[in-house]
Amino acid sequence: STDDKVSMVRGVFDSVASNYDIMNDLMSLGIHRIWKRVAIQLANVRNGDQILDLAGGTGDLTTLFEKRVGKEGSIVLADINSEMLRTGRDRLIDRGLVGNIRYAQVNAECLPFEDNTFDCVCIAYGLRNITNKGAALTSIQRVLKPGGRILILEFSKPQNKLLDRAYRTYSSFWPVIGSLFTADAQSYRYLVESIDMHPDQEILLSMMTTAGLVDCKYHNVMNGICAVHTGMKPFSNASE
Repeated sequence: STDDKVSMVRGVFDSVASNYDIMNDLMSLGIHRIWKRVAIQLANVRNGDQILDLAGGTGDLTTLFEKRVGKEGSIVLADINSEMLRTGRDRLIDRGLVGNIRYAQVNAECLPFEDNTFDCVCIAYGLRNITNKGAALTSIQRVLKPGGRILILEFSKPQNKLLDRAYRTYSSFWPVIGSLFTADAQSYRYLVESIDMHPDQEILLSMMTTAGLVDCKYHNVMNGICAVHTGMKPFSNASE
């Protein structure tokens, strides 16, 4: 059921919060750090922008955004999981990033922000954990300013069959390796399954269009092991 998935996802991220970066390094061969920088470039963020870093977890993207929005801009680091949020906040404070960053524990399916609030909403490696992805995309569209951009960074489907098979074989070892790092094979098993179940590039593109976003496109990274999807809120429905 939906409630079961929500509580299971919460349990997974309560468990892995302190090891989340190790986990991402493991799952992406360390390349998630480069992917995030690519995504930031595509976001086209400017000085003074208002950013929502959704499912922002440990604050990697918030750190990168902070350099670009400057003192005039602001970032909301948001996550449904309090442990992830606490880990992210502690890390950002340790890096001396205070002042223009706020924190919010939110459910992406029903964001508690005003319409037309953000210049950019970014969700990195979080969409696959949301039960109702369509509701989340619609909610994101609502809180974007007209002309504002959405940026989705997520594991996806490799375009090359051989690579796809190799990556699936590699990912089948994550629970074993994860249990060595965290004594928690079950959480890593869920993460492998969540990637397998996630919509492929084209399906996610059509879901974004259904949610009312325009100019939607995606960029495959490493042949589609990961993909960056971008879209925009149209100017025409500013009054909606």
